[in-house]
Amino acid sequence: MPYIPPKYEAVIPQAVHDGGTEQTTVLIVGAGPIGLALALDLGLRGHDIILVNRESQLTDGSRAICYAKRPLEILDRLGISDRMVEKGVSWNIGRVFFKDRAEPVYSFDLLPVKDQKLPGMINIQQYYNEEYNIEALDGLDNVALRWGNTLTSFEDVDTGVLAGIETSEGVYRIQADWLIACDGYKSVTRKMLGMEFEGETFHDNFLIADVKFRKAYPTERHFWFDPVFNPGQSALLHKQPDDIWRIDFQVGWDIDREEIIKPENVSPRIRAMFGEDVEFEYEWISVYTFNCRQVDQMVKGRVVLAGDAAHLVSPFGARGANTGFQDGDNLAWKLDLIINGKADRRLLESYDQERSLAAKINILNSTRSTDFITPKSIVSRQFRDAVLQLSAEYHFARGFVNSGRLSLPVPYPDSTLNTPDEATWGGGVRPGTNCMDAPVSTGGEDKWLLNSLGWKFKLLVFADVGDLSEGQLEGLRLLAAADIPVESIFISQFEAGEFSSLNDISGLVQDRYAAGSGAVYLIRPDQYVAGRWHELDLSKLGVALRRATGKQ
Repeated sequence: MPYIPPKYEAVIPQAVHDGGTEQTTVLIVGAGPIGLALALDLGLRGHDIILVNRESQLTDGSRAICYAKRPLEILDRLGISDRMVEKGVSWNIGRVFFKDRAEPVYSFDLLPVKDQKLPGMINIQQYYNEEYNIEALDGLDNVALRWGNTLTSFEDVDTGVLAGIETSEGVYRIQADWLIACDGYKSVTRKMLGMEFEGETFHDNFLIADVKFRKAYPTERHFWFDPVFNPGQSALLHKQPDDIWRIDFQVGWDIDREEIIKPENVSPRIRAMFGEDVEFEYEWISVYTFNCRQVDQMVKGRVVLAGDAAHLVSPFGARGANTGFQDGDNLAWKLDLIINGKADRRLLESYDQERSLAAKINILNSTRSTDFITPKSIVSRQFRDAVLQLSAEYHFARGFVNSGRLSLPVPYPDSTLNTPDEATWGGGVRPGTNCMDAPVSTGGEDKWLLNSLGWKFKLLVFADVGDLSEGQLEGLRLLAAADIPVESIFISQFEAGEFSSLNDISGLVQDRYAAGSGAVYLIRPDQYVAGRWHELDLSKLGVALRRATGKQ
């Protein structure tokens, strides 16, 4: 049986009947993966959230199925990654095939650096992610999830945004300090702001078929250029849980979108790929067009755009939802500080700066992938085919193969929140770059570094507590009790007493952070490096913390 998305009872607030205006700290529009994750993040931080969604059920079909390592790390802090990894299909290897060759012309490993908690990628249907997130939200009294509630208007007021919400039984209003638009690529919120996407729509389409059958096939990403079962075009194969396989067929631009998704027109493609005797049933069929577009700003007054409401990328590379999760992760800690009065609204300028940069880089990579997958001229196609032929034998050509550069976290080397890098040792994790995981232990218990960082400001001190002066230790105590607390973690072979300490059990933390004895890293709440130094200097650290919170 095809998956049937669960339906939820439409919520009719009392304000619909008494004409009152509700109050909340944050109003989130759109209960897709990004809106749900952001509601969970802000809810776990203790803020009052109302999340409205026009529909009363989850999306049908698998939709966003590929979850990269960085978003999994974000979802791990939110408490739902264990279920996703357990249910999902983990994979690190991708293989690229050309024409009728049985062997791949190119292979890649998404997790070349091993000994990390989470895999390079998992495949899992979007509706599972949504269900796990909704179940987590059900445990939070400060988050109201309202199905069948539609944003119809909003206006700026002195303290935030006054929004009009429509239900099946009438309308009501919500006054929120902040409105966050997570309502997808057709975002009503974005249109109400009068903002348009800028970028490119590519003249090509891909047919998606989620097909259920049992087949002994590797749990890897397989991509074909010009295969015999889809000549002149390309195809992609992914395994999902529940014996579901995602198949993408390139079908060109001039198609009848209604006809092409009819099962009787899809089945010949499936049989050409897997053989005439293959038995299968359909879970979901759809068609999509490549888009690489974004808005020119992601913050406008008290309204913030995130996910597909702010940017669109073609799906090869798994940059859609994965990018959106990172938008929310970047936004949540900054909004948390602002709401709590510990940072000025100007801190959101860094959200616009950093995540607009991420969108540009993702769009650039996605555009390059699209140009390679769907060449626009005879010369471009000849170049692509020559690259693929050479890749089977010559290593130099493999760097040109582009079946979708898969999602990686974008660094912010020029962020206004960074402190100029004083490290001269080279390598490691530079300011503006996300932290890398490694195995550690504390109190004899094995742990992971990223889990130990959590989602507050942290200071990694690569020294034994006995190596610091009493003045330095007193400074760390003051930091821990400051308005914006910073917890110090000693990476050491010894227990640090009143301070947290982690044993670098395999030396991988020091190796991956290229940290000599005495080195110090300041980590942001989203686990990006804000600054690093050869030794602990409390005055420099204070300046860096002010920069990292937008105060200078």
